[in-house]
Amino acid sequence: MSTTVTQTTIEGGPNLAALLVRPKRSVGSGPAVVLCHGFPSMQRPGVPNLTYQLFAERIAEAQGWTVLAVSLRGCGDSDGDFSLLGWIDDVGRAIEHVLSQGCRGVWLVGSTTGGSLAILAAARDARVRGVAAMAPRADFDDWAGDPKAFLSHCRNVGVIRSGEFPRSVSAWNKELKQNRAVDAVEHLGDRPLLILHGINDRQVPYEEASHLASRHPDPELRLISGADHRIRHDPRAVAVLLGWLERQAAAQYA
Repeated sequence: MSTTVTQTTIEGGPNLAALLVRPKRSVGSGPAVVLCHGFPSMQRPGVPNLTYQLFAERIAEAQGWTVLAVSLRGCGDSDGDFSLLGWIDDVGRAIEHVLSQGCRGVWLVGSTTGGSLAILAAARDARVRGVAAMAPRADFDDWAGDPKAFLSHCRNVGVIRSGEFPRSVSAWNKELKQNRAVDAVEHLGDRPLLILHGINDRQVPYEEASHLASRHPDPELRLISGADHRIRHDPRAVAVLLGWLERQAAAQYA
């Protein structure tokens, strides 16, 4: 099954660059996935909606789902500057976008920081049917612990471009303290949650995945031996994710 890939813009404040991937034989009212990317680094700045294209095409081809890969504000060709609440709002706008395309039901799949973001966004939006988080952080306490250093890092990697942003470093940092995936998990209720984490992840210890899973009534936790932080590139993790998505469709659309 081949796909069609369309570059699109989610308009608003700010405009967000995105790729919409559809299987050519897709049903317009079928399910959709919104991909939530991780935090850029100096080593891997990239353009998220483009670097996630192959991942999006793999899901669309394997499952027959529509997939939206979006660059959140401050990343790639999207406008704006990073804030955590801003990113959560951007995911909400991405959800609106796929539903406006006629899709029936939306799932969130997030990698690294995007995994935490997917949990936070789903906790606020009951339209999200389920969440798959790959190497998620339980919280952002380390970032919030040294706001000046983290703000400097954000400028260095280019997710904050405006010299006058943020107007209040204190308010900007408060968002990191108050929005923690580990606190949001319980607000998913009984919606499905898959957590994938690498045993060899040196950036986010796999114990954080176990902590997140402990807050959900019926999580699916998979710890992958030998996998590191970039777990979405591990074929074993991808196979688990695709199988989970297939079961979601079977349960929701039986």
